[in-house]
This record gives sequence, C-alpha cells and structure tokens, in this order.
Amino acid sequence: MSFWDAASSLPPVSLAFLAVALVIAFGFEFINGFHDTANAVTAVIYTRSLRPTSAVLLSGVLNFVGVLAGGTAVAFSIVHLLPVELLVEEAGGQALVTVLSLLLAGVIWNLGTWYLGLPVSSSHTLIGAILGVGLANGLLAGKGEAGLNWAAVGKVLTALIVSPAVGFGLAFALLWLMKRVIRDPRLYEPPAHPWAGDDPAADPADRPPGWIRWALVGTCGGVSFAHGSNDGQKGMGLILLVLIGFLPFHYATDVAHPEKAAATYAAAVAAREVLAADPARTPEMDYDLDIVVRELDGKASFAEVPPEWRWAVRQAIYRFGEATDESVRLSADTRRRLAPYRRTMQDAIEFVPLWVVAGVAVALGVGTTVGYKRIVVTVAEKIGKTRLTYGQGAAAGAVTAVTVLGAGVLRLPVSTTHILSSGVAGTMAANGAGVQKGMVKKIALAWLLTLPASMALSALLLVVGRQFVG
Repeated sequence: MSFWDAASSLPPVSLAFLAVALVIAFGFEFINGFHDTANAVTAVIYTRSLRPTSAVLLSGVLNFVGVLAGGTAVAFSIVHLLPVELLVEEAGGQALVTVLSLLLAGVIWNLGTWYLGLPVSSSHTLIGAILGVGLANGLLAGKGEAGLNWAAVGKVLTALIVSPAVGFGLAFALLWLMKRVIRDPRLYEPPAHPWAGDDPAADPADRPPGWIRWALVGTCGGVSFAHGSNDGQKGMGLILLVLIGFLPFHYATDVAHPEKAAATYAAAVAAREVLAADPARTPEMDYDLDIVVRELDGKASFAEVPPEWRWAVRQAIYRFGEATDESVRLSADTRRRLAPYRRTMQDAIEFVPLWVVAGVAVALGVGTTVGYKRIVVTVAEKIGKTRLTYGQGAAAGAVTAVTVLGAGVLRLPVSTTHILSSGVAGTMAANGAGVQKGMVKKIALAWLLTLPASMALSALLLVVGRQFVG
C-alpha cells in the first residue's frame, strides 16, 4: 500500500489536516533553508568571493545534495526524542493537535528570530518544540516525565551544548596555526570593500586573490553540504513524526519493501539463538524476539501482518535494540554477534520514504536561495570588533563543515548556526580582534532562550488546541 492509498483511507477532516501538517513541515524546512543559509554564504558573499546570487545558488544545490547523501541516522535521533507510541495511544484529534503544535511553534520562533536578524538555530527550535509537546502530553495524561525518551534527550542536548564550544576552540586553533604557517598578510586584514547589501553589479574589481577566493568558495560548499546532510535529516524526522501521528500502522514497518519481512524474521531467529547462549539475557529480550518471530513467521511482507501487530513488531524491535545496544549485562562477544542482526531488524523500522527525502531536499535547497541578507551582516560585522577577514571566514567555515559532518556520523543533530557563529568568535579571539559584547550577549541570549521558548510555545499551543478537540 502506498502513502496515497493509506492517506485516502483517512476521514476527510483528518486527510485535510494531514495535508496542512505536511505543508507546514515542508515549510519549516524551507524556512530552515533561508534562516540558516547565511551560515554558509556569509564569508563568500561578505568578502566578495562570489556574487550573492551565485553564492546562494551554489549553497542551495549543495544543501540539496547533502540531504540526498546524508542518510537517515540523525532523522531517527529526532524521532526517538518523543515516544511515538504516545501518538498512537492518543485519540486522533489529540495526536493531530500534538503534531500541529510542534510544527507551528517551530515556524513561529524561526520566522521571528530571522526577522530580528539573529542567527538562531533551527535545530534548537525543532528540538525544543518536540520536548515541549512531549512534556505537556505526559503531564496532561498523568504520566509525568514519561512523555519524553530521556536517554535520547540527554544525548541530543549534550551535542547541542558541546558543539558550539568545539566550534570556538577548533576555529581558534586553526586560525592560530594558519597565521604561523601561511604568512600572507592579506588573509588577516579585513577586506577593503566588503559587501554591505548593495547591488552586486556594483562590486569593485579588487576581489580576494584567486587561491583565497577558491578556499572561501570551498568552505562555503562544505558548510552547505554539511548543513543539508544534518539539518535535512531533522526535517525528515519531523515529517516522520507527522506521518506516524496520522498513519501509525502504515509507517510502523517498511511495507514498501516486502523482502525486509523475511530478512527481519531470519535475523530475529538468529538473534534468539545467539542470546540463548548468554545467561545474562533478560526475559524482556526473549519476549521481544518472540513477538517478532511469531508475527513474521511465514509472512512474505509486512503488509500481511495485521496493522495493530505491525506496531507491536515495531516496538519489540525498538526495545530489543535499545536493550542490547550497549547492555553491560551481555558479554562483549554476544553484543558483537548480535550487531548485524540488530541492524537488519532496525532497517525494517527506521526507514524514510523516497518522496520525503526528495521533498525535504527541494524545500531546503529552494529555501536556501532567499533570505540571507539579514544574517550576513550580523555574522560578518557584529560578532567581532573588526570585520571578518578572509582567513577567519575560511577557518570558521572549514571547522563548521567538519564538525557538522562528524556529528552526522555520530547520529547527533547539531546546530550549524551556533557552530559557525562560535567559530567566527573563536577566529576573532585568535586574531586579537575581540568580540562585540553587546551583539554576543544578544546571540547568547537567543541561544539560551530558544530551547525553553520553543518548548513553552509548543506546550501552550498543545494545551489550547486540546480545548477544541476535547
């Protein structure tokens, strides 16, 4: 059954709200594109290494490619923040309010901070909105803190807090090293004619020397690709929450690839044999494997499993993966032997439809081509006491690209905005320029407020919305 077949089975009102939710979700990625574009194009535009139109088109294309090439690991770090079974347990109207509340909170905060010209993280905004509805859901249902997956929350928040410090430190170190290895003074002097938002046709001919210019273009491309690979996956995770909220049984397991059912069954049988030899296994591990084996025995596709049992299979696979991932109870040899079977089973529940990947890539890529002007001047002129130099732009960009790509390998969602802003501050310190305390305080305040503000906003929207659905 395709998405269109599953969606057409919804009541007309639910189908209409699903369409609205998807439009808002893809809209969030579009906003993310123009909200965060300046992180990639600031140095290359400000130093006149590329004209603004060329820079944003390059960034848009590489954001698009980054989404397609980035995988899905970060997407499921987002999905797992919210115990998705809560969306299934809730009545249809309440699940709808949950999804719309987190979407609207993210859009409202992103647009507001962009309008003020503040380089605020879309990642913080999205994660805060998810945490807000999760906490509110748990409290309203009388389940307290059970509205969130706190193990996943801890990993994500740690990454969001630590990564700006990493960006500052690495950018400081890189520029310090560059000044000792590359003696060209042009790298460390502010450009004589920086871009100031004027007509690009009026650009003077004295652009950066060729090798410096191409270094800046390269770091622009690297940050754009990294941003697409990490932030694009956050958009995928957001849309998966929408799909699970409206069509939970269709997206419980991968019904679009029938061969995965037999592969998952074989993996569960093999995993059960491996576990049988380890006395440290728990009854819960055996129980979850039994569900998978029983429900998939003789099935040629997940579509043959009754819908309610598809969800049970999904949850059993997820619990088994969590229990055996880094369990100190099981021996190292058991965990090693289980690893390939766990990956096979996880592949049946951690999947992103191709149309979602393509849609996010288009939304993020197109969004990247607009809206950059408000942030460029803030990052280039208002963080440091002097204007951004060629060397600072290259160092901050290179560090941002490497840090964001590394976070993707570790399955961690991080903020491109905060890493690059911190990297610029680090290069200002390394260059002896110092920072503008007033603007840094504003950026830091926005950084500190984004998470609680988006949490509060999504929770408020959820509480108000529930008054209308009962």
